[in-house]
Amino acid sequence: MNPVYARTLRSLQRNILAGVITIGPLFITYLIFSFLLGVLAKAGLPVVWLLGELIPGDWINETWVTSLLSVVLTLVVLYVVGRVTSLVVGRQALRLFEAALDRLPFVAKIYGSVRQLIDSMMVKSGSKQRIVLVDFPMPGQKSIGFLTRTLIDATTGELLAVVLLPNAINPTSGLLQIMPMQRVTETDLNMEQAMSMLMTGGAVAPESIQFSRPELAADGEATPPLPLA
Repeated sequence: MNPVYARTLRSLQRNILAGVITIGPLFITYLIFSFLLGVLAKAGLPVVWLLGELIPGDWINETWVTSLLSVVLTLVVLYVVGRVTSLVVGRQALRLFEAALDRLPFVAKIYGSVRQLIDSMMVKSGSKQRIVLVDFPMPGQKSIGFLTRTLIDATTGELLAVVLLPNAINPTSGLLQIMPMQRVTETDLNMEQAMSMLMTGGAVAPESIQFSRPELAADGEATPPLPLA
């Protein structure tokens, strides 16, 4: 191959790859915001249509006006709902609403599971206790996980950890593992750092991480962890 042609080809490949790395995060961010804005706009459309019947003029039927009003109205409703539920009366009303949902078999299962998941993931800013490392898929290789809760082994009384292992790049899916608590390594990562590592495939990560369990590091033990089987 002609050296000049080979250098030109390598330069093109390098620059195109650099462009993809630069534009990729921006494009993914655009897709996420477009999806969220689309959902908010669709949620507020019925109210905007009602306003269009009550308010004279065709300006409210403009596409950009309709979309903007839909998003704003949906955000206002979400704010009001959140504000009301933060008050004593709102909390009581929410408990009554959840009690009513408990009477609907399928709805209660879905709502209860989603609510528990959100409550378990909504940790305070700067909290580090729920981001852990576990030996997966084999001893010596660790995966980032979210410690969602603990259980007790009914046979031995041993403390068990319930850990969600999200997939990299697409953390909306993953595996749920139940394992002895001593096989879990707590880290000094917070939720934002963990999600950044997952979404970028590890490209965005802190300079150091607590990979080994403190007691093993203190004892100088080199014995690998037990398998998860």
